Amino acid sequence: MFEFILAATARSYFFVRWFMPTAIVIDAINTRRGLKWGVPAMLLAVPYVIAAIYCRSQVEAGGPGWLNLLVILCLWNTFKFLLIGPISLLKLMMVRVREVMGRRRMTGALLADGVQHVDEPVLVSRHG
Repeated sequence: MFEFILAATARSYFFVRWFMPTAIVIDAINTRRGLKWGVPAMLLAVPYVIAAIYCRSQVEAGGPGWLNLLVILCLWNTFKFLLIGPISLLKLMMVRVREVMGRRRMTGALLADGVQHVDEPVLVSRHG
């Protein structure tokens, strides 16, 4: 029985990670190129708050009770987007510190090998 529960949990986790829009956006933000979009993505919490307030008012006005599930889902997504901003900033600072330390180590290694002048790396397009 435990194996069945574990397998069902794993399958549902991967389904959610693959098909749910908030999970896709947060996965994109957690990449190196996407870390800078964490703070602007916090603005995506606003429509979720509005949707939660609307659904809650519908329930209080006598609407169907299943709208409470949408309220919980909207609030959960709101918290995810509100937290991704500070988390992405911390991750971006750590990545930048690692990049600076790597450049310093590389420069030190080149200078130890007798290289007189170290230029900044130049990015060159492969298509062009």
